[in-house]
Amino acid sequence: MKNVKKTRRRDFITYGMVIAAYLVVQALLDTGHISNSLKNQLIPICVYVCMAVSLNLVVGILGDLSLGHAGFMSVGAFTGIVVSMSLQNAIPDGIVRLILAIAVGAVTAAIAGVLVGVPVLRLRGDYLAIVTLAFGEIIKNVLTNLYVGADGNGLHISFKNAMAMGMGLDGKTIINGPIGAVGVTKLATFTAGFILILVTLFITLNLINSRSGRAIKAIRDNRIAAESVGINITKYKLIAFVVSAALAGMAGALYGLNYSGLAAKKFDFNTSILVLVFVVLGGIGNIRGSIIAATVLTVLPEMLRALQDYRMLIYAVILILVMIVTNNPLLRSVTQSVVKKLKAPFVKKKDAAPAEGGDSNG
Repeated sequence: MKNVKKTRRRDFITYGMVIAAYLVVQALLDTGHISNSLKNQLIPICVYVCMAVSLNLVVGILGDLSLGHAGFMSVGAFTGIVVSMSLQNAIPDGIVRLILAIAVGAVTAAIAGVLVGVPVLRLRGDYLAIVTLAFGEIIKNVLTNLYVGADGNGLHISFKNAMAMGMGLDGKTIINGPIGAVGVTKLATFTAGFILILVTLFITLNLINSRSGRAIKAIRDNRIAAESVGINITKYKLIAFVVSAALAGMAGALYGLNYSGLAAKKFDFNTSILVLVFVVLGGIGNIRGSIIAATVLTVLPEMLRALQDYRMLIYAVILILVMIVTNNPLLRSVTQSVVKKLKAPFVKKKDAAPAEGGDSNG
């Protein structure tokens, strides 16, 4: 019970950090103390936080390496755009369409997770990483050749060209092959991104602390021992993989509805690696660290924009230095001791031990 209470307290602190950050940013927005460039980064920050937390479920909690997370994000993004644009006349309310787009994006990404996970989750290590990388590239190329339109008769899909869709005169192209989604009505908001982070955290933390989460961590720690006590390896790996894919699909739907146009090339191998960098830099298995790393590394390039040609060089040097510090035992111990000293005034002293004979069980 003591460990359960400690875990719950840690989770509530994480929720509190996110809520406090939202209130501070919202106050700065209301008073006009945030630049336009940073305003444009608020929704991508929320998206990348959700992506980092969801990927950490696979990389940190399950212990497998996935390099195709951007593929699930792209499935959610383009599905969300199609849902939103095709229902524009039937459902004028943008909030309702945004919720539907995120929900459908999660479902389609989860289905993609099942289709990929069932045949490949028996693989491990480098083999699994290569297969997930291939999946991400396959999805990107499929979306690059996809044409989707809508008219009074419903949706029309083609892999040849826009003319092959056979739409009526009232038809409207939603996804135009290599050009991507065009003419998208932007529905994403910072508040929606904040709520999505809370939903992602709620699902992830509750899964980690559940019976299934303990089974997933047992598989990570010792696969053979977990299998010997009756844990279904494939089942629990698939649970983690599909939940992670669904959360990435939700984030992708929000991301897609933040821009008036979106091409499939945005969700390439580099995006998957970027999200993996957030996870590694924040600490593998550390959910709170993923949130902080995704936020800082998304904002940092914009903060260094004034340095023009040198900003990405400085960005890379900062990444290297942080990784050196976090992987150096001496520097890590110094950092932890400093954090403990800072937290000491806020930590309640433990109650004194009961006097001898005062315990009825003793």
